[in-house]
Amino acid sequence: MDNVFVYVEIEGTEVKEVSQELLTKGRKLANELGVELHAVVCGTGIKDKVESQILPYGVDKLFVFDGDGLFPYTSAPHTDILVNLFKEEKPQICLMGATVIGRDLGPRVSSSLTSGLTADCTQLEIGTYDDKKSGKHYDGLLYQIRPAFGGNIVATIVNPDHRPQMATVRSGVMQKALYEGQAKGEVTYPDVTKYVSKEAFVVKVLDRHVEAAKHNLKGSPIVVAGGYGVGSKEGFDTLFKLAKELHGEVGASRAAVDAGWADHDRQIGQTGVTVHPKVYIACGISGQIQHIAGMQDSGIIISINSDPDAPINRIADYVITGTVEEVVPKLIKYYKQNSK
Repeated sequence: MDNVFVYVEIEGTEVKEVSQELLTKGRKLANELGVELHAVVCGTGIKDKVESQILPYGVDKLFVFDGDGLFPYTSAPHTDILVNLFKEEKPQICLMGATVIGRDLGPRVSSSLTSGLTADCTQLEIGTYDDKKSGKHYDGLLYQIRPAFGGNIVATIVNPDHRPQMATVRSGVMQKALYEGQAKGEVTYPDVTKYVSKEAFVVKVLDRHVEAAKHNLKGSPIVVAGGYGVGSKEGFDTLFKLAKELHGEVGASRAAVDAGWADHDRQIGQTGVTVHPKVYIACGISGQIQHIAGMQDSGIIISINSDPDAPINRIADYVITGTVEEVVPKLIKYYKQNSK
């Protein structure tokens, strides 16, 4: 009752990193609320293969649903499991990854339970709320924080009366860390047939293809990112040269991607990838809120911009005022000279 739940995604028997990130955040929320952290994972042939990837993140109780037809993911059986499990356990919070699966499963579960769901959160906090209309005061609510209205504002969304409070979070927004405290680490293996109807398995996956990532933007310690100020696709070629010298990866703002200068999978921000590199070099990026949401936790932020008043300069550790065409070739030249 009233515990924090995390839906754990898997690929075969491998737990997705976004779920481990959410387990880390879920543990912090549970500690603050004085409740337990529970997790649920569904798959085929996963017993004794996923527990060691989940429990070290501070899980008090893990529900492992292992049965035929639960992998690859299909909507109906996973929805049945969560809806029926949540009716029994009555959690106050449920977290999911803002992935293809999370975006399909989350709305189905929240609709079935008539609870709220906030998508693509960038922050999750616990706080109070006063409903001025009803005069009610609420303690221990989940603040579901995300950019809204095209990224022009940051909205804090609360769900005072309906449970569970549900939120999805993009991979990389939270940072995973093994739990150093003590957790119960209990594991239970429920009977799948008691939670899922036979009709839920009507849809079967006949063929499935998973394409490997073309780059390691999320895990790169150095990211060279370009915005609309780069000016052209040829300008991005220069960024690739700098990234190669620094052994980093190239990212882009939404404006640059929309202009066709970079692939969509390199987009950084609220509608792209969230990164936490040691060094982030922002080239010709103005720094709108939706982009900053995807890189603000970088170790060192270097801004190269012709506008000294660009918003990104406010969060940058170092600011180089000048055009990308002037500055980046000099960086490449001096790095080559001093790295020998």
